[in-house]
Amino acid sequence: MPKIYVAGHRGMVGGAILRQLEARRAQGEEIDLVTATHAELDLTDQAAVAGFMHDHRPDMVILAAAKVGGIHANNTYPADFIYENLMIECNVIHQAYRAGVRRLLQLGSSCIYPREAPQPMREDALLTGTLEPTNEPYAIAKIAGIKLCESYNRQHGTDYRSVMPTNLYGPGDNFHPENSHVLPALIRRFHEAVQEGRDEVMIWGSGTPRREFLHVDDMARASLFVLDLDRATYDANTQPMLSHINLGTGEDITIRDLAQMVAQVTGYQGRIATDPTKPDGTMRKLMDVGRLADMGWRARIGLEDGIAETYRWFLDNQDRFRG
Repeated sequence: MPKIYVAGHRGMVGGAILRQLEARRAQGEEIDLVTATHAELDLTDQAAVAGFMHDHRPDMVILAAAKVGGIHANNTYPADFIYENLMIECNVIHQAYRAGVRRLLQLGSSCIYPREAPQPMREDALLTGTLEPTNEPYAIAKIAGIKLCESYNRQHGTDYRSVMPTNLYGPGDNFHPENSHVLPALIRRFHEAVQEGRDEVMIWGSGTPRREFLHVDDMARASLFVLDLDRATYDANTQPMLSHINLGTGEDITIRDLAQMVAQVTGYQGRIATDPTKPDGTMRKLMDVGRLADMGWRARIGLEDGIAETYRWFLDNQDRFRG
């Protein structure tokens, strides 16, 4: 029975992966799941992580823990984003190796690619240009995670893999009014506009940037698909120093059209205005998902259906987002 440690199981990403693993177990698959809350294990504490790995000796590790946030949070706390994410990756990956973990999956982000990367962004665009300044510290940490996995594979023969999801959304998302990503921020903003009877909602930037969105349950299925690949198949579709795999839908939408979709789902009928004094970020971020598609995986959940499901989850859990 494989023992799988899911780091970051209380976050949106780790929570979705844990749900998929629990569903497999409910269907009869033998899996021993290991988790730890932040109070039980601080992943930035090297000694604590070393002790945890030594005591539990997992067969596989899924590294879904990270400090995440939108443009505002990345701009406000750049030191926190680079330090905490580097420490988490270094501690978990190195101590997994020391504990004899045979397979590890590290989750990153599409922000690893250069600001001016050709669209759609292929895996080989990594390190070919300047990063988007608004989230450079986070991106550098995530690039370091890829290179940590590759370096341990090359030096120690481990089977450590990386997947790079596009923008994620879904149950468990962060709806904080300042520190959330664009889609949950829009859901909350339009919901509150309906509740307060406002006739205008302002969205950040010009509304013209294009973004791709992947439902977190699709992300979880894709991540486990990559983790389950036999090593020969994974190695045949990657390279030792270009080993990460993009996760996405291969389709994008403007922020303004996204706002209109959210307005429709939430029942908002007022005016949508833009604030061009706020940063747009990268003008387009579309993933090339050909590598994943060639191996047999495609996203299932359409954007409008996914937003409607996410809004229902928000309504059921909105007490936790007050204030």
